[in-house]
Amino acid sequence: MKPRDSRPGKGPRSGATSSNKRSAAGGSGRSAASGTGRSATGKRVDPRDARRDPRDAKRPPRDAKYTPRAAVNTKRSRPPAREHTGPRAPRPDQHGLGGSQIEGRQAVRELLIAQRRKTFEIWVSNDLDENDVINDILALAADQRVPVRRVPRKEIEKEARSEAIPDVELGDLLAPRKGNVPAFLVAIDGVTDPGNLGAILRSCDGAGVHGVILPRHRAVHITPTAAKSAAGAAEYVPMCVVGGLPTALKQMKDAGVWIVGLSDAADKNIFEIGDLTSEPICLVLGAEGAGLSRLVKERCDLLVSIPMGGSLSSLNVSAAAALATYEVVRSRVAKTK
Repeated sequence: MKPRDSRPGKGPRSGATSSNKRSAAGGSGRSAASGTGRSATGKRVDPRDARRDPRDAKRPPRDAKYTPRAAVNTKRSRPPAREHTGPRAPRPDQHGLGGSQIEGRQAVRELLIAQRRKTFEIWVSNDLDENDVINDILALAADQRVPVRRVPRKEIEKEARSEAIPDVELGDLLAPRKGNVPAFLVAIDGVTDPGNLGAILRSCDGAGVHGVILPRHRAVHITPTAAKSAAGAAEYVPMCVVGGLPTALKQMKDAGVWIVGLSDAADKNIFEIGDLTSEPICLVLGAEGAGLSRLVKERCDLLVSIPMGGSLSSLNVSAAAALATYEVVRSRVAKTK
């Protein structure tokens, strides 16, 4: 008999392993292709892997949770929001001067002539007869590429969509001017009627006032009515909005400006201020009816009145502003001769 090969790892010629090892293809061991067999490395193998196409590697495994396509997104997608390509009016500044809506032919024309702020759109009544002012507006709008719309008269009061009037700092109004011209300012204490404010601005522009100071609270700012009453003066007169008028008056006094308040109860009248007109001066106008507030009166260097020769005791605040500002102008012109 031929002895068996005693080399380790070698079995009989039949290819059977030793009895303590299972066959890779038969015997008591199960096939590598059987349902619960093991591979030559000892790992369990799914028999379906042997029949799987290599292209199936990209597919999700069978035991992965399957979500039907219809369940992924059952709602109709919303179309993307349209991008706004036209000019958009800025939000109104609650703490600024306002004036984003301008009404009136003269006011609109001066707005376009001044070009201090951008105009987004102009509305013209479609039943309005053309005249020199309207023709100027149309020509200026065409030069500045401002859209013009013809609308019914009832729609003309809608928003004109122009930028708010920019205000200036008080320090800018107190800065030295060319030719050492003394400052000429007007402060308004609590005027609430927009028509009066517009008329005051118009008088200030005519008198050459360098700036108007307005309190931030309890006072009117630029509204459509104020802009219309100003007839375009709001585009030229610098305006400053302050948190508190008494504090602003003190700051002006510290800068060498004389504070002259208009009061019906004053003993001295506006025509007796004398040499003060040749100095830096600020006229302070009081509110309709109430006049100057107590704190504002205390900050004034001098209180003056407007003499009344009739039955009424006082003038409207806008009329008083016109008279007082032009008295300063008259006095300054007289002193230069």
